Amino acid sequence: MAEIAVVAISVAKPGHEEQLREALEGIVGPTRKEQGALQYDLHRDVQEPRRFVFVERWESQEALAAHAGSAHIAAYKKTVADWVEHAEIRVVSKIA
Repeated sequence: MAEIAVVAISVAKPGHEEQLREALEGIVGPTRKEQGALQYDLHRDVQEPRRFVFVERWESQEALAAHAGSAHIAAYKKTVADWVEHAEIRVVSKIA
């Protein structure tokens, strides 16, 4: 298994910053308990408070795929669909 990292960015629509923050905080606990989750930390951009950034590490692509298909992530996506202006997920592997 090759460890992978993820940077996931979500930008709230204006006026939905706190709703999105609460929803994002709500998935931290369940995700940290998932098999294969090595790191799952939520950050908020200090210059752009509508931007939230997850820094993640997973044991494998399979662990990340299981996370993506989990019930709490499905519920989160449904909940925040109208609050997110932009989302981006980058999966990377460490080279140095």
